[in-house]
Amino acid sequence: MGHRLSEVCSTEEIDAKVKELAREISDTYGSQPLVCVCVLKGAYLFFADLTRNLDCEAEIDFVRLSSYGDGTSRSGNMNFSKDLEVSIAGKHVLIIEDIVDTGHSVEFLKHVFTKRNPLSIRIASLIDKRERREIDLTVDFPGFILEKGFLVGYGMDYAEKYRYLNAVYELHND
Repeated sequence: MGHRLSEVCSTEEIDAKVKELAREISDTYGSQPLVCVCVLKGAYLFFADLTRNLDCEAEIDFVRLSSYGDGTSRSGNMNFSKDLEVSIAGKHVLIIEDIVDTGHSVEFLKHVFTKRNPLSIRIASLIDKRERREIDLTVDFPGFILEKGFLVGYGMDYAEKYRYLNAVYELHND
């Protein structure tokens, strides 16, 4: 079975959106203590571009969390294989995701982080995809609000493929 890709968000659109989100995040936090948390692997490109465009100081850290395995649907199991290395107590936390889909991953992280006494926890996501949302949550800094499609590129993958693409595409199985 082959795959066909159709562009959903171009490189230029992503660049403009990242700069817009960085301005909004910088205005929100100003000089307050902030930890930006990259959810690996998918958010790495968005995270790098976003944090380089911030006009506020932020600590950065990484977590690795997965629930998809090799397929296109949630496995039901949360694999939390890398935790934070910096303390978030008394600091604002910004979880940076590639895509918020069902909401389970972000809800899991919010639950874990809340126990560590941060000042606040907010979410930034390149894609706020509501088609399969199962958890009532708000993406505080949404990039593109999309309703459907299986998306790859700009960090997002299908069975570890397509992460390297510099735009976002919908994956079609032919």
